[in-house]
Amino acid sequence: MSTKRAIRASRVAALLTRLVTLLGLVALGVLGPATAHAQSPPGALATGLHISDGRLVEGNGNDFIMRGVNHAHTWYPGETQSLADVKALGANTVRVVLSNGHRWTKNSAADVAAVVSQCKANRLICVLEVHDTTGYGEDAAAGTLDQAADYWIGLKDVLAGEENYVIVNIGNEPWGNTDPAGWTAPTIAAIKKLRNAGFEHTIMVDAPNWGQDWQGVMRANAQSVYDADATGNLIFSIHMYSVYDTAQEITDYLNAFVNAGLPILIGEFGGPPDQWGDPDEDTMMAAAQQLRLGYLAWSWSGNTDPILDLSIGFDPSRLSSWGQRIFNGANGIAQTSREATVFGGGNPGDTQAPTAPGTPTASAVTATSLTLAWTAATDNVGVTGYDVVRVSGGSETTVAASTTNTVAVTGLTADTTYTFAVYARDAAGNRSARSATVSVTTDEGGSTPGVGCSVGYRVVGEWPGGFQGEISIRNTGTTAISGWTLAFSFANGQTVTNMWGGTPTQNGGAVSVTPASYTSTIPAAGSVTVGFTGSKGATNTAPTAFRFNGSTCATT
Repeated sequence: MSTKRAIRASRVAALLTRLVTLLGLVALGVLGPATAHAQSPPGALATGLHISDGRLVEGNGNDFIMRGVNHAHTWYPGETQSLADVKALGANTVRVVLSNGHRWTKNSAADVAAVVSQCKANRLICVLEVHDTTGYGEDAAAGTLDQAADYWIGLKDVLAGEENYVIVNIGNEPWGNTDPAGWTAPTIAAIKKLRNAGFEHTIMVDAPNWGQDWQGVMRANAQSVYDADATGNLIFSIHMYSVYDTAQEITDYLNAFVNAGLPILIGEFGGPPDQWGDPDEDTMMAAAQQLRLGYLAWSWSGNTDPILDLSIGFDPSRLSSWGQRIFNGANGIAQTSREATVFGGGNPGDTQAPTAPGTPTASAVTATSLTLAWTAATDNVGVTGYDVVRVSGGSETTVAASTTNTVAVTGLTADTTYTFAVYARDAAGNRSARSATVSVTTDEGGSTPGVGCSVGYRVVGEWPGGFQGEISIRNTGTTAISGWTLAFSFANGQTVTNMWGGTPTQNGGAVSVTPASYTSTIPAAGSVTVGFTGSKGATNTAPTAFRFNGSTCATT
């Protein structure tokens, strides 16, 4: 939501100084992780989802790795279909925005019960959070963690018995950049208040510094906070936005917790760049997969600053480039998500792998993309997905994932021979033997012209000397487009300074855009979205004509 971006506007000065501060804290040893491993104390409650040896596990002891999205339920209470939509795209978890009534309209017990019921009906683990605490200490409108704890206690009758399905995230980003050291004591107090009230759920706590912990307060105090929970069922949540714009920052932070045996996930993150920086979402997702940590992308839809919308207008058929990255990209949800076994999505006793898929065949080969299809694999319980790999000598690289027996592979190089194979996987995580391989040579050049198109251009926001724009490209034809070039011109000296979903080339006012790997293919009647930031003068007239693969497009 715009709240998410607008609230972050106050961080600009703090972000500019974070590197110096962080280096100083590291040099002093302040940010070093605790060396003691987080062990659940003897007799700790282990009802449903719980922590064991620093990891989130289900009641049966199986690891549960969250792969999902955030959904702004409190601002869009009528969009409950979104839960089914994110599940259909492969998510196993949804983090649901609620309000305790301090800042926004309070979500009633009946409403929360309905949300939990719909999560369960859609076989999703439900992380519930109070958003009113966002930026406390810096934002005068924010509520306290103690008030959030009282809200949860008021919902105890609704949440009791749901420990297999619900995680209680006490408060969203519950401290701003003003005196973030003040975060520790109220966090401990809220945890103890919930445990004293009899809550047996896994509790999640967000970091200070608007969730990003760039001053290392949560990292330095994580062990003492964890030890304050007598049950040991506590997980830390880091929010990764523009502060985390290098691989080193991301891996250092996550490894600090993992090496200390302290449970952590990426409870929110964004990928598109903004005026504060360009988050390294590729490293976030790759590190989470390597370390077997959860991640929850912000957010499904409804942001008035829409570059963080995963879907456009809550429509699952209109994923933005950010949405395509999260659901269908490398280390994305389709490739890595596993349904919680409490829903029957995996059986700890299921050790039988699916059969190998049939040999893939290639079609719709262009210079930069192709479509692969194969005979489906079989399994004693059920095949849940396929991983497509590129084979080069003795090495493999995952290039796509699919829940069906066909997939588009994009981002290829013209006139190049590739070898592909396919694996099947089931809900328990068993992986099949590799299929036989197929070798394909891409075309020498050019893309697929001759299809209808329409382009929508809009200015999302402006500030002195700069602006943010969005270009929506729709395939109005009956044939998928694989690989494309979009050309247009600015009339007032505007310059593209950063772009996501595509790569710009600019000569004077003329701009040419080629796609990112995850926006390269536009299905018939489908669309992709490219966003950018730019510089401007006093006038910012929108382009009036667009050429797509050499043909003029309609404008919308």
